[in-house]
Amino acid sequence: MEQKKTVVVTGFEPFGEHTVNASWVAVQELEKLGLGHDINLHVAEVPVEYQAVQSLLPSLWKEHLPQLVVHVGVSGMATTVTLEQCGHNQGYMRPDNCSFCPESRCCMEGGPDCIHSVIDMDGVCKRINSSGLGVSVSVSKDAGRYLCDYTYYMSLFLGEGRSAFVHVPPLGKPYSAEQLARALRAVILEILELMEHNKGKKHCLHHQ
Repeated sequence: MEQKKTVVVTGFEPFGEHTVNASWVAVQELEKLGLGHDINLHVAEVPVEYQAVQSLLPSLWKEHLPQLVVHVGVSGMATTVTLEQCGHNQGYMRPDNCSFCPESRCCMEGGPDCIHSVIDMDGVCKRINSSGLGVSVSVSKDAGRYLCDYTYYMSLFLGEGRSAFVHVPPLGKPYSAEQLARALRAVILEILELMEHNKGKKHCLHHQ
């Protein structure tokens, strides 16, 4: 019998004008939906704090040994569900919920400037947009140099590229939590299928 796959999905706590964070609300809805019987889904709420992310992320990867970690964040500028292709190491100047900001302005001193996900987000995006889901999906290469980008970079580093980041719009602009959850579910299942398909091909993107 094939072993169950493990997927970790995170959302963020409230911050700034986002007194309710659509990402965590959507992830909780996703938990209710589940990913099917053959996938163990673990969800976690991530603090909007640089130092908390530094300690939480390694423990998530170590504890669950997931095939995939998907981070979900809210963007006030997003009007679609946005798949981020890469995470960035430098440019972190915006203070977090503890008014803290990394002194070095970077995620990992001496780390590569940018780490790409092994997942072809354009491919995922095309397949979902042609599936009649009713939620628009787009792709971005700039996760915004705040906790979203910081978390993604760290996860890409820890998981050797086996991570994805999804930006969602605020609730009701235009999608409900349930619609966002259904979109997340479709994205994750599509990614897992793609990863299965690519298993034979070796990716070394994070060494570039």
